[in-house]
Amino acid sequence: MDIKQIQDLIKFVHKSGVNEVSIEENDFKITIKTNQTPTLVSASIPAAVPVAAASAPVAAAPAAAAAPAVSESDNYLTIKSPMIGTFYRSASPDKPSFVNVGDEIKAGQVLCVVEAMKLFNEIEAEISGRIVKVLVDNASPIEYDQPLFLVEPV
Repeated sequence: MDIKQIQDLIKFVHKSGVNEVSIEENDFKITIKTNQTPTLVSASIPAAVPVAAASAPVAAAPAAAAAPAVSESDNYLTIKSPMIGTFYRSASPDKPSFVNVGDEIKAGQVLCVVEAMKLFNEIEAEISGRIVKVLVDNASPIEYDQPLFLVEPV
């Protein structure tokens, strides 16, 4: 890990609201602690996660699929974020959005990308349905379990 990646990690930890993050990679170990009160219950990153370059395209291995939760309004399901990071509606600024309001989605379809520590994670749908509302603006920071999409099941 170079100094720039460590600085980015410190900024990320500060913004996320967690108190402590530890990362171990082979012979390298880093622990970052803050004095702020935590806003998340817990956040853990597997030690085997490689740090990708800033210009890396979407990671080949998709992240765990976002778990749907029943919404209070009507009979919509809420797709929530499985991690903290930055929410992107498309793979890059010049590409179209993965999904838009009104689109039919199928289980396993990529809905968005969440960037965490310079690693781009594809978030896949666990359900089939129709996108009713996108709840997050593009390039916005998101937290674990934050609602991202409202879906009308089919």
